[in-house]
Amino acid sequence: MTQQVKMAEGTAIRKADFSNDTTVVGLLARNAKEIGSQVALKEKDFGIWQEYTWQDYLDKAIYFAAGLEILGFQAEEALLLIGDNRPDLYFGTVGVSALRGSPMPAYPDANPQEILNFAHESRVRYAFVEDQEQVDKLLDLREDIGTLEYIIYSDPRGLAAYSAPGLTSYAEVIEKGQQAIQANPALYDDLVNRAQPSDAAIFVHSSGTTGKPKGVILKHRNVLAGVRNGFEGGSLEKNEVIMGYLPMAWIGDYAFTVAAGIALQWKLCIPEQQETLLRDMREIAPTFYLAAPRSWDNMLTNIQVGMQDAPRFKKAVYHYFMDLGFKVEKKRFEGKAPSIWERINRIVGEFFVYGPIKDAMGLSRIRTAYTGGEAMGEDTFLFYRSLGVALRQLYGQTESSAFNSTQSADEVRLHTAGKPLPGVTVKIDDSGELLLKSESNFEGYYENEKATVETLVDGWLHTGDAGYLEEDGHIVVLGRLSEVVYTAKGERFIPNYIENRIKFSPYVKDVAVLGRDRDELCAMVCIDIDAVGNWAELQGISYISYADLSQKPAVYDLVRDAIAHVNETLLEPLQIKRFSNLHKEFDPDDGEITRTRKLRRKVVEERYTDVIEALYSDKKEITVKAQITYDTGETGTIERNLSIREV
Repeated sequence: MTQQVKMAEGTAIRKADFSNDTTVVGLLARNAKEIGSQVALKEKDFGIWQEYTWQDYLDKAIYFAAGLEILGFQAEEALLLIGDNRPDLYFGTVGVSALRGSPMPAYPDANPQEILNFAHESRVRYAFVEDQEQVDKLLDLREDIGTLEYIIYSDPRGLAAYSAPGLTSYAEVIEKGQQAIQANPALYDDLVNRAQPSDAAIFVHSSGTTGKPKGVILKHRNVLAGVRNGFEGGSLEKNEVIMGYLPMAWIGDYAFTVAAGIALQWKLCIPEQQETLLRDMREIAPTFYLAAPRSWDNMLTNIQVGMQDAPRFKKAVYHYFMDLGFKVEKKRFEGKAPSIWERINRIVGEFFVYGPIKDAMGLSRIRTAYTGGEAMGEDTFLFYRSLGVALRQLYGQTESSAFNSTQSADEVRLHTAGKPLPGVTVKIDDSGELLLKSESNFEGYYENEKATVETLVDGWLHTGDAGYLEEDGHIVVLGRLSEVVYTAKGERFIPNYIENRIKFSPYVKDVAVLGRDRDELCAMVCIDIDAVGNWAELQGISYISYADLSQKPAVYDLVRDAIAHVNETLLEPLQIKRFSNLHKEFDPDDGEITRTRKLRRKVVEERYTDVIEALYSDKKEITVKAQITYDTGETGTIERNLSIREV
């Protein structure tokens, strides 16, 4: 196949009490039998936490499955799920898999074309949505979808007067299922045991950074192999308390919230709304927390913005102890022990700074925290470690059920993603690509043979990521293989690495670093409207829009300082020379970033060709026209003058 350069395989430190010969539904039934009266899931509704036991969880899933079967749902069909995290949608997810079907979640903010792509791909006849907003979206698209027969909704508010054919409530489906089981009690056990390890557990999609998202059906044995690998490697523990807030369409939500949550008997807590997550999280104080780097960045930005308004003394105390925390953590990464004085100051800092900040973010009880999905900037990683949050790097992909490698608690390094988990073998081919072999790997893209044969070769998953293995087996992920680029002078660099360093600044939300086949590096920056807007208010700078604020000379100075700070850590040939603040954020609706906020570099470089050419000229300003996509799916254009500045 390819020349083997180096290989590493994970080693188990303990044995899980479940095997791959079971299903997620089967493990849920086990929990109902063993700890059926204990709380499995709770949701905040109108300010009150509503609780569901493990028995409730199983009953709801099986009743939904029975009711859905009465409506004609068949094995191997897909059911489209759209909405924020809600207990009913989780019950429905497990219920569909009990019928040997494929629950297929989509992002709640997905635009009409994305919904159409998903629906056409699997010829969807059934959809289960959260509320009126999603019902309206599907009713508008129903004719274009062509195959949609039933739309099931969870929240009935605003839908009493609707009379569309096939529109029914979750409560009605549950009632049909209960009646069917009352008439035939054996149906309950049949539905618990019907699904097999080789059946679908979840139907998700790749992030689509290089093109249209590809369908990935993960079997029960795939996702449970991933959980088992994580537990046996010491990366996952039993009886954690977690928040259910990750997008249900992201594999990270299913892998942790559903598969690991059920297999390892975690308590799932769902916030009232996405906007109340921080407040609800403070009440719960979870013991386990997974977030993409962007979420960790957002929490950090909130802290940094808050400190701008703090009194001078409070600000000085904060900076003193955070600087101390950074110093201590850097020592630890270098294998050096902190001094007695530093240890004493850490204890004092826990009382005055670290503890209050962790409490404000809902991280006061965290035992394990992970970041995954893409690389995190080193400064952001150090910040949380300095607070005393046991943040670790996780490396996984949709195609491998989200679990490949993690850092162990006693081997955390800034630049690695840890060692392979037990059951995972990693090797590097002669092109520098990371290859994986594990039972957690998927079996191929949905109805896409061409992509499948390119990705799965002789049992090895070609990740598309560039990296290498250190002598002790730690994986270093450099970035997407397609993004390892060279300047015109032959300097090798990875734009994403530099971008993550720049995004440590609270004033930068997104950035695209340029330089492929060019003499020097330049950047296009999207400011963070909340952080910069707050700063502008304190400075007495007025503005009328994002575009107006982004072009203020003082804002350019802010961004220039952030880039200059990062330039100090880079080799001179890889320092950014010029930049421009864009007039709008990168938007998933415009195809510039994925729903998980990964940059679609090719789209960005094609869309902002004029800006890029101006950056590599002697121009001081450029007039741009940009296409934008509204919530309705309609498109329009905006025209702005953008400044170009030297760093």
